[in-house]
Amino acid sequence: MTIPSLDLLLASLATADRSSYSHRYAVPNLWHNGTTGVSMVDPVDYYGDTLNAIRNAPPCALNTGPDDADWSASATVYNLFVRYDAAFDHNLDGHIGTDALPEGFRETGTLLKAIAMLPYIQRMGVNTLYLLPLTSIGAVNRKGSLGSPYAIKNQYKLDETLGEPVLDLSLETQLRALVEASHHLGMRVVFEFVFRTASIDSDWIEKHPEWFYWIKSGESLPPYSAPAFEDDKLTRIYEQVDKHDFHELPEPDETYRNRFVPAPEKLTLGANGYTGTTDDGGECVIASAFSDWPPDDRQPPWTDVTYLKLHDSPRFNYIAYNTIRMYDEALEQPEFRAMKLWREITGIIPHYRKEFGIDGAMIDMGHALPPELKASIVAEARKGAPEFAFWDENFDPSPKLKEEGFNAVFGSLPFVIHDVLFIKGLLNFLNRNGVAIPFFATGENHNTPRVCHNLAGKEAGRRRSLFLFTLGAVLPAMPFIHSGMEICEWHPVNLGLNFTDDDRQRFPAETLPLFAPAACDWAKTNGLDPLCDDIRKVLDIRQQYFDLIRCGDKGSITQPYISDLQLLTVMRKSGGKNLVFVGNSNFEEPVTGTMEFGQQEMEFEELITGRTLTVSDHKLVIDFAPGQCVLFELPGTDEE
Repeated sequence: MTIPSLDLLLASLATADRSSYSHRYAVPNLWHNGTTGVSMVDPVDYYGDTLNAIRNAPPCALNTGPDDADWSASATVYNLFVRYDAAFDHNLDGHIGTDALPEGFRETGTLLKAIAMLPYIQRMGVNTLYLLPLTSIGAVNRKGSLGSPYAIKNQYKLDETLGEPVLDLSLETQLRALVEASHHLGMRVVFEFVFRTASIDSDWIEKHPEWFYWIKSGESLPPYSAPAFEDDKLTRIYEQVDKHDFHELPEPDETYRNRFVPAPEKLTLGANGYTGTTDDGGECVIASAFSDWPPDDRQPPWTDVTYLKLHDSPRFNYIAYNTIRMYDEALEQPEFRAMKLWREITGIIPHYRKEFGIDGAMIDMGHALPPELKASIVAEARKGAPEFAFWDENFDPSPKLKEEGFNAVFGSLPFVIHDVLFIKGLLNFLNRNGVAIPFFATGENHNTPRVCHNLAGKEAGRRRSLFLFTLGAVLPAMPFIHSGMEICEWHPVNLGLNFTDDDRQRFPAETLPLFAPAACDWAKTNGLDPLCDDIRKVLDIRQQYFDLIRCGDKGSITQPYISDLQLLTVMRKSGGKNLVFVGNSNFEEPVTGTMEFGQQEMEFEELITGRTLTVSDHKLVIDFAPGQCVLFELPGTDEE
């Protein structure tokens, strides 16, 4: 089997000029032999050998679902932000440079380095690669030196920093090679798409200023931010939204609304983006974005991003929760839909599916899109490709999402991980209501604190990471590795959800990998043993019991009694089989727990270690090390 785009990369590497080489190019051993530390290599030889090994490996089959269409149910996901997660300090000077090294290779992450990481990712048992946005980034009012990948300048152009200067090839060819190589190794590829926002210097502005919100000049930066609501209005907003009552939602005050002006006809492009002329001769600019929900959220403004104006109604010509997410009933009417923009948006995913062969899409802020637009996006992308997957940034794996054509949701596990009682509450909810579609089995993503964030010790963070991964692997969910989790990274990627004011002081934008040069600690792995082998072992067990684990029926996620509240139990029941998880949620201290059974004496194998567990006098007593988990198949159905 040939991989044409990979062959093009190999041919380009073969013609690289090596005359300027210093031969001090380090790569992390973890990426190629699974150990810590670094190796000094000739980069052309290193990447050439790695790509050749991928090309010459036997092709692996892609994962499928029960009907060969809904393959997300069998996905194990590795989430890669290429610019950050494939970055490394190759010249070992202590920082990640933004200019190419003399050899013509970048230190920030590139598509070539992402390809080189694929064998490492595959060895953990991953079968799905999920990539954060790869599109071109706006240059105006950037957060950090590199800007946010969510500040999309052009939906059809790729971020130029993702290419290696040494390669005399287009970015498109390099991206095709990444997808083709992933497929060859048995990994599907999902892209994240951004349709609710754009950069404030978006290429769409010049031809379609009406697709954006405009504000009087001088009011586009702080003190401009989310509108403030008095307490009584906030109460009413929450009450109405909770009841799904969007009739006459409370609006921002008149002073705020009057800051916004109609889209100008005359535009000027300057160093700070586009400016326009208002009807009274004044100046206006694109309004930058902010976190709109909850309506009293006070996250820092998103200076490089603006909301797209998906409706065109003079009354609602402003940015607030009721115009960009919880759409007021009077706004969400067919006559106000910006249909040219909607059609433009619905054509984006089909372009990437046809050009690059991707297998699915995650829609950023999909919950903030009008339902009719969301349905059109799904339908258009699936024309001729019914197996194309859609994942939704939604917290509830409900039947409604499945009916809308989605295959998986983000879910709410990252929001309960800090307290075992909250985890138990979530499991009770899932048991009562069932799990219609898989959710992401993870304690973190790029918008949440790392699992190891703010823990007292590194070892506690490692234990917590493995505890949560093992728990997620026995749920009707998609095991999800946020790149860096397997080496217990603690530094947040972005300050999105569940962060404190202290965190915002500690981690300004210029220190966050979403906006600035950075790399995971691939060489030293934060002084800990990587979790790669542990992850593979857990995933192998999951595969052994996959039909049972995939079952999301009501009553299939019970929590048998155990004597200590710090211990979490989960029993998965389906098809006459029972798989039991027991884990110690105390990551600092050992805990002993006792389970009781109807059968007086029995023995069974603990699946992770292979040791024998013995029930004596109806009791199973287990001594747990801090954070330790056990898995075992329970004979019969007589547990109590």
